[in-house]
Amino acid sequence: MTQLLEASLEHIEEICAIDQEVVGDFSRSEYIRTAINQKRCIIQQTEKGIAGFLIYTNDFFENSFISLVIVKPSDRRKGVATALLSFYVEMVASPKIFSSTNKSNTSMHMVFEAAGFIRSGFIENLDEGDPEIIYVKFK
Repeated sequence: MTQLLEASLEHIEEICAIDQEVVGDFSRSEYIRTAINQKRCIIQQTEKGIAGFLIYTNDFFENSFISLVIVKPSDRRKGVATALLSFYVEMVASPKIFSSTNKSNTSMHMVFEAAGFIRSGFIENLDEGDPEIIYVKFK
């Protein structure tokens, strides 16, 4: 059985392990802990454990912003990211939801487009030579 739910501190180790598997270190552990403590982290829980997580904020120019979507490599291409995005869009009150990804992240561009997000602009100079593409979804 798969369920989407708010993460709690009992999930922190598993979430951080997934993040470490994807980025190669534990540099975002405190960021993740803060998001969980502030009730801004959603997970997809399966029989095998956590398949992915999403972290958001609601203070992006008075709009919602999805700051991180991470899917466990072994659970990719199974609709986890799309499910997390859809769940968040349904639960949030904001009429506009923003997110972003690097220009080079073609997989995430496809996820955003499949979830009904549209390109809204870009930011240069965050990652050298790889602009951040901003997406928005209107409710």
